[in-house]
Amino acid sequence: MLALGVVALFIAYWRSDNDCEERRASAPKNPMRAAQQCDYGGPEQIHVEHTEKPAPGDDEILVRVAAAALNFGDVYKMRGPYMARPMIGLRRPGMTRMGVDFAGTVEAVGKNVTGFQAGDEVFGGVRGAVGEYVLVRADRAVVKKPANVSLDEAGAVGVAGVTALQAVRDHAKVQAGEKVLINGASGGVGTFAVQIAKALGAEVTGVASTRNQELVRALGADYVIDYSREDFTQGAERYDVIIDIAAHHDLSALRRALKPTGRYVLVGAVPNRSALGPLGRVAKMKVYSWFVEQPFIFFIARLNKADLEALRDMMEAGKLKPSIDRRYPLEQIGDAMRYMEEGHARGKVVVTVAE
Repeated sequence: MLALGVVALFIAYWRSDNDCEERRASAPKNPMRAAQQCDYGGPEQIHVEHTEKPAPGDDEILVRVAAAALNFGDVYKMRGPYMARPMIGLRRPGMTRMGVDFAGTVEAVGKNVTGFQAGDEVFGGVRGAVGEYVLVRADRAVVKKPANVSLDEAGAVGVAGVTALQAVRDHAKVQAGEKVLINGASGGVGTFAVQIAKALGAEVTGVASTRNQELVRALGADYVIDYSREDFTQGAERYDVIIDIAAHHDLSALRRALKPTGRYVLVGAVPNRSALGPLGRVAKMKVYSWFVEQPFIFFIARLNKADLEALRDMMEAGKLKPSIDRRYPLEQIGDAMRYMEEGHARGKVVVTVAE
C-alpha cells in the first residue's frame, strides 16, 4: 500500500501542469496582456504575456482593469511552499494568472446581470486580477466604486480591506472604548485595521517602524510604538485586543500583553521559504490556545459582496481611505513582487494596468 501510494503521488506530481506551453504555442485571436507565472520561484518567474481576452457569461461582468493590488498571498503562491502545493499545484502553479484585487470599468455584462452596466466603475476581488481584463460573477465579490476614491485606491481594497474588517469586527469583536493594539499597523492590512478599529470607537495603538510613525498617526491611531525602540510585550500596558499582522513575537509574550479577558487575532504570518511557509506558526498557536484562557484566533478571510459594500460605505462616509505606498506599471510586475516580498511596504503596492 505504501509503495502504491508513493507511485500514485509520483504520477500525480508529474501530471500536475498548467496550460502555459499550449497557450504560448498559438497566438490569441483577441489578445490582452496579463501577468503570468508558469513555474514556482521568485519574481523572475513572472512575465507579462498575451492571452485570450474573455467574454462574459450570462451571469458575469467583464471589467477593464485600471489597477490591481498585491498581497502577501501572491508571494506565498509565487514561492509555492510544499505544504500548499496540493491546493495550488503539485509541480507547477495550476492557476497561472496573478493577483486578486482589482478596480476598473465594466465593459460588458451577461444577459442575466442586473445592478451593473457598461461604464460602471467597480472594485472587488477575483483570481487573475493583474491583467487588462477580468471576468467576475455579478453576485460575487464586486461592487460599485464610491465617487470620492480613485480607481487606484479602490483597487487596493480587496483582500487587505476585507481581512482587516473580518479581523477587527468579526473575530476580535472590537467594542467602543476597548484598547486595541495593531502589530504591523503600517502594512496593507494594518492600515485598514487601524481605521476600522477607530471607526468602531476603540482606543488604538499602532506598532510600526520609525519611518512609519507619522503614517500610522495620520490614519487615526491614538498611540504609536516604534518597535525598534520598544517591545510592547515588555511594557506595562495590557490590551483588550491584539491584532497581529507582523507575527514575530513569542506567543507567551503576546499573552502577557493581553488583559485576562483579552483576545489575540493572527491575521497574517510573514511568508518564508520553509516547507511549511507560515503554517508552522499557525499550528503552534492552535496547540498553545488549548492551554490558555484568552482566545488565540487564526482565520482565512473570505471575499464577499457584503463586506466590500461595508468597506465602500466607510470610504464614502470618509471613515476609511486606502493607503498606497508604490505604483508599478504592469510591465514591472516582477519589480512590484520583489518589493512586496521584502515586507516593508507602507500600505498597499498597486499595479496600474489601463493607460
